[in-house]
Amino acid sequence: MIVTLIRKEFRSLFVTPSTWWMLALLQFIFAWFFFARMDDYLHVQAQLAQMENAPGATISIASPLASVLALVLMMLIPLFTMRLIAEERRNQTWILLSTAPISATHIVLGKYFGLMALLTLIISACALMMSALALGTHADFGLIFSNLLGIWLLAASYAALGLYFSALTRQPIVAAFAALAISFGLWMLEMSSGNVRTLSPNTHFQNMNVGLISSVDVCYFVLFVAVFLLLAIRHIRHERGGR
Repeated sequence: MIVTLIRKEFRSLFVTPSTWWMLALLQFIFAWFFFARMDDYLHVQAQLAQMENAPGATISIASPLASVLALVLMMLIPLFTMRLIAEERRNQTWILLSTAPISATHIVLGKYFGLMALLTLIISACALMMSALALGTHADFGLIFSNLLGIWLLAASYAALGLYFSALTRQPIVAAFAALAISFGLWMLEMSSGNVRTLSPNTHFQNMNVGLISSVDVCYFVLFVAVFLLLAIRHIRHERGGR
């Protein structure tokens, strides 16, 4: 049943023209930034060749591209998550799903992984751009993998957060604004001092952005996703009378 829900949600995301417009805009932004960074790198390549331990193409091009993708996804994901439940409530289609003989866990996970399938496609397109560096220079695939893993975990966290807020209201705009506000607030925590900055998902992503994959960072993202998915399941279960 959960696989059926994932397929249904994944297909429904491509029904609306706005999804295609957003995907096209994303690819334009990533391609423009990728070639801009490559052009900057080629202009200073002669000077870098005279330096010891000069930064390579991967850290000069791929890592900044990953940072841009992380920022764009923070702003984009709430626009997707607001449709998952809040828009169904507004369109009066949520009653069909909420009264079906499906558990709240299956509903939440089906919608969540359907969205994650779309986000994985977006990240995969970015991965192809990064891998293209191997055509003209030595690419550090370890650093590329670390960045892609960090982006995927960061996207999974924002998706879980947005899904929870989508479950709380029937107004998609409210759900999107609340998720974006909390995401931006967590992003701002990175600029704080002390242990407070460890609460920011971006802090843990930055470690992977420089090639450091730590079990602490991975566990943070897993717990972040689990907490908000459990909160969404609990809210929907309560709304359905314990089912």
